[in-house]
Order: sequence, then C-alpha cells, then structure tokens
Amino acid sequence: MKILLGSLLAIVTLVWGMDVVATGGSSGGSLPWVIRQEALYLSGLLSIALMSLAMFLSTRPVWLETPLGGMDRVYRTHKWAGILAVGFTVVHWFVKEIVGDILKALIGREGRVPKESFAGFLEVIRDLAKDMGEWAFYLLLAMLLITLWKRFPYKTWRIAHQAMPVLYLMLVLHAVMLSPTDYWTQPVGMLIAVLSAAGIYGALYSLAGRIGRARSASGTVTAIEQPAKDVLTVSCQLDKHWHGHRPGQFAFMTFDDKEGAHPFTIASADRGDRRINFQIKALGDYTRTLSKRLQVGQAVKVEGPYGRFDMTRQDSGARQIWIAGGIGVTPFLAWLDALQQTPGSVSAELHYCTRDRTTDPFVARLEASCAALPGIQLHIHGAQQGETLSAAEVAGAQAGSRRLEIWFCGPQGLADKFKQELGRLWQGRFRFHQEAFEMR
Repeated sequence: MKILLGSLLAIVTLVWGMDVVATGGSSGGSLPWVIRQEALYLSGLLSIALMSLAMFLSTRPVWLETPLGGMDRVYRTHKWAGILAVGFTVVHWFVKEIVGDILKALIGREGRVPKESFAGFLEVIRDLAKDMGEWAFYLLLAMLLITLWKRFPYKTWRIAHQAMPVLYLMLVLHAVMLSPTDYWTQPVGMLIAVLSAAGIYGALYSLAGRIGRARSASGTVTAIEQPAKDVLTVSCQLDKHWHGHRPGQFAFMTFDDKEGAHPFTIASADRGDRRINFQIKALGDYTRTLSKRLQVGQAVKVEGPYGRFDMTRQDSGARQIWIAGGIGVTPFLAWLDALQQTPGSVSAELHYCTRDRTTDPFVARLEASCAALPGIQLHIHGAQQGETLSAAEVAGAQAGSRRLEIWFCGPQGLADKFKQELGRLWQGRFRFHQEAFEMR
C-alpha cells in the first residue's frame, strides 16, 4: 500500500516539476503569487490522482490481489487513497482561499498571475466546473468525517458512500477544465488523461451496478446456530455460479438487499459441494441483530471469494506460528478443516487468544480439530485465566530457528503489539502476515 501510494505521489510530483521546468511555470506574476499558483496546481493534481486510484480500486480488481497481498489490502489502499485525496483537496482549498487572502493583505493584488481568458461555451463550462469543484469539496469533507467516525451507522454510511462516483465525476470535470492549457502538451496532461480514464471507468462501473457481479452466486441458508451469545454460525448452500474457495478467503454476504453486502471470512474448507460456513461475531448494529433477521431457507447472495490469507503461500523452510485473536480464529478454522484431508502435511504452532477459555465457543472445536493433526500444536490463552500471550513467549520458544513466519488474524492493536515486540526480539528474522480486514 505505502509503495503504491508513495509511487503515485512521486510520479505526479515529478511530471508537475517537469512542466514547471519546461514552461517556466506560472508566468507573468511576482514570486509569491507564482508559488501560490503552482502550489494550487500541485495540490489539485495530487488530489485528483489519488481520487482516481481510489475510484478504480473500488471495482475490486482481482488481478491486483497478488501484487497488493489480497482484496483486504486493496480496500485498505482504496481507503487511504480516498483519505489522502480529501487531505490534498483541503490543501488545494486552503491555498486558493486562505493563502490568496493573505497575499492580498500583505502585498496586494499587484503581481497576481494573469488568468487564462476564454469565451463562449468554453467559459460557461469552466464556470460550471469551478462551482462543481467547490460543491464536491464540501461533500467530500463531510464524507471523510462520516468515514472516520466509526460510530456512524454503517447502513447510512454505505448509502452516502454510493454518491462517491458522482462526486468524482464532478471533480474530474473541475480538474480537466481548470488545468492550464499548456498541460495538454506536456507529460502532466497525459498523466491526467490516463488517471482520469481509470477513475471514470471505476465511477461508471459502479453506477452501472457492475462491481462484483461476475463473482456473485446465489444460495440459501441451510442452518443457523448460536454457539455463544455474541457468535452466530451460518451455513449456506450455493448455486453453480460458486466456483469454490481456498481456506482463509472471505466473501461479501448479502442477507438483505436494503442492508447491502458485508464481508465475512469463510470458516470451512472447500469440499466441492458448494457448501460454506461463516462464524459471525456481533460487533456492530447489523451483526448484533442478525440472529433475529435470519431464518433457514432464506435466500442469500455471495460475492467472492477474495483474499490471500492462504495456507499455500507459507514458506516451507520457516517455522510456522499462527496467532488468532477472538473472531480472528475463522480463517484458521478453515485451515484446520482443510488439513483434515492430509494430516501431518503441515507443522505449526497455533495460539488462540480469547477473553475466557471456559466459555469460548471455539475452544472445543479447535481442540477436536487439532487432535487429528499431529503437526499442529494448539495453545489456548485465556485472558481471565491469566494466560495472555506475549511476543517474548513466541520468540523465546523459537530460539535457534533459522527464520520465523507468523500468520495473524485478530484485533489491530494486538497485531501492532506483536509486530513491534517481535521486531525488537527477533531482529527482523521473521515475516508477519496479517488479515487487514477493515473495509471502512
């Protein structure tokens, strides 16, 4: 994610710099006004570039799962591209409005960069593009605040988020119509055209309702269980459009068209019979009431599978440590289910961190699954029993190992703690794989 976003920012800045060198930048004004004008152009370019990337990634391009590490990371990149885009839009607005007013107060209007003059229909379109950019800015700012405010209801956020393609098209018109005319004879113009084309494709693809359609299947709920007050087990039978999954992948489930799709990890192995199982924890408004909404025989839609939290990607020469926190155990349940067909084919230590091991609904299932797998060493860590897992315990148990590979799924805070402490104790001789399972 950081490499992709950093590379895009660097490329945009480079082509902007090439234009400044080739054309001398904004001409006909004093230095403070020229700097202000070029800062306006650069912030606008960075904003529309990032927004175009976010819009393209929203189409869920499966071919990017391999280079980016899974659809979960594709969505993380989409999220941060959008956040950064709004950030640069704020900078763009600040330079235009606030910096302009400051310069007027300090040195006056003398030395302002002359505006390009247009007439007729083109001038009307430019005025419209200017107004659209301002409207879109305030709406984007509101959307960012809603996105970052986690307590805002997901259903309402999802409906509001559906307006993003329209806002993006407004911003593209603003960027294309208000860019300097000399841009279109320079590499910067070509970059704007390519990025805008990618973003427009994503916006129209979304507005047409095409996202995920090629990977969708229908089915019915075949069983519902509630092994714990806050956990729901849902089994589904899918139609012929479901082409199977790899253990550890996730899918977008739609139980109610009005509610929309939600991502859940598939907690069962693929037996070739198009049956899948989900373990759903009550973490929000929707999942807390799901047990009251679902019933056996109910129709469902499933889109996927997605994700690269895949057992086949393991380094066979490294010591395997699997760490699950709470409902993060679900991909490992699928792994263990798949391994029942080939016991002894994989060796690993599985650490399951739970609040209370005596009431946890997954402990018995983990123990039963691992009993038939001689290569899997199971460790249960109950916080209320004083059995909190530490990075020192993981690192100490592996003293003398050539290298270590850790697969983690659980709360982000726990992941950050392990990565930081293991980095200090294991001195970089480990790889850390994590399910970045946050779509908002």
